[in-house]
Amino acid sequence: MTVVPSIDPARFLEEHLTQASPDLLREMLTSFINALLSADADNVCGASYGTISDDRVNRRNGYRHRDFDTRAGTIDVKIPKLRQGTYFPEWLLERRRRAEAALTTVVATSYLLGVSTRRMDDLVKTLGITGLSKSQVSEMARDLDEQVEQFRTRPLDAGPYSFVAADALTMRVREGGRVVKVAVLVATGVNADGYREILGLQVASTEDGAGWLTFFRDLVARGLTGVKLVTSDAHAGLVAAAGATLGGSWQRCRTHYAANLMSVTPKSSWPWVKTLLQTVFDQPDTPSVNAQFDRVLDALQHKLPRSFEHLEAAREEILAFTAFPKEIWKQIWSNNPNERLNREIRRRTDVVGIFPNRDAIIRLVGAVLAEQHDEWAEQRRYLGLDALAKARRVGEPDTEEVPEPDLRALTA
Repeated sequence: MTVVPSIDPARFLEEHLTQASPDLLREMLTSFINALLSADADNVCGASYGTISDDRVNRRNGYRHRDFDTRAGTIDVKIPKLRQGTYFPEWLLERRRRAEAALTTVVATSYLLGVSTRRMDDLVKTLGITGLSKSQVSEMARDLDEQVEQFRTRPLDAGPYSFVAADALTMRVREGGRVVKVAVLVATGVNADGYREILGLQVASTEDGAGWLTFFRDLVARGLTGVKLVTSDAHAGLVAAAGATLGGSWQRCRTHYAANLMSVTPKSSWPWVKTLLQTVFDQPDTPSVNAQFDRVLDALQHKLPRSFEHLEAAREEILAFTAFPKEIWKQIWSNNPNERLNREIRRRTDVVGIFPNRDAIIRLVGAVLAEQHDEWAEQRRYLGLDALAKARRVGEPDTEEVPEPDLRALTA
């Protein structure tokens, strides 16, 4: 049968446009879908609603209300009920509540931006959605987990990674009915093309030697090779694990060291000592750095003996960068680039506060790191190729060709 049109398009638009309400699109969509459902139900019954016809095979029996999620928000649709049988438009609605792919994208992105799951329901309500089911959040979490797992376990095949930086963050998580602190281990590196990469992420119960050893072994198993220098703070377990697995030399972060030196220096003398220490790093070449370091030690030896002993003991650790080309000293003598990365992680995770489990930590931090990894790949090189080539030759035996002896001269 032919259904008589129930909507006059011109009048329909005129009525809604004159109202000019903030929910204009949602109201228009609601009216359209309800009219469409009514017309479809009339077609099933064989006659229009309220008319007498010999062609009628069924009758209407009120409505049942269902929420329908759209990009315009959640709308209340009136599904016609029949006296005999059931009417349910599978082509339009599902038997369970759902959200469109656009909503999933919005909520997933919000999660990456640090919006906690307990606040997501409020978020989607502001978008016009009446709520968010646990199953929907779980589905989004599974999608993120797959992406993060692929990122965390990818082969490290862009080496050699001449320079590696490692650091740990402490986060709180619920385990066994209580809130405990765990260590989030993160490593970055510079690949053969001079670009920075996120090398790995793991969550350990504590930041100890065993945790770092497991972490670095995983990086090596995935392909981390050619490490010339590891930059980090002076955590004993980290330093020992890096030496046992990655090789290369160790650069003690100059920023972390300054804080360590300050702890043994009188507060009144610290500005002077800090200025002296800075002069060491302002020198133009390796001989000048070492000479200035000696002058600083001479200045401290009698005035501040504790500071003198502390600085003298750390000489090799904080001057390891001098073995490499001058043009990359600023990039390798501290862990400041990783500290900026840590601040970005903190900005996202502080919104959550206490994580429900370790998987949630890996999900959020891993997504943040994957996002940063992609940004680094699109930026300019972190280190120049010429400087990298020179750095890779540091510590290698001299490969210059030695001329072969003139055998005729020997037998003459």
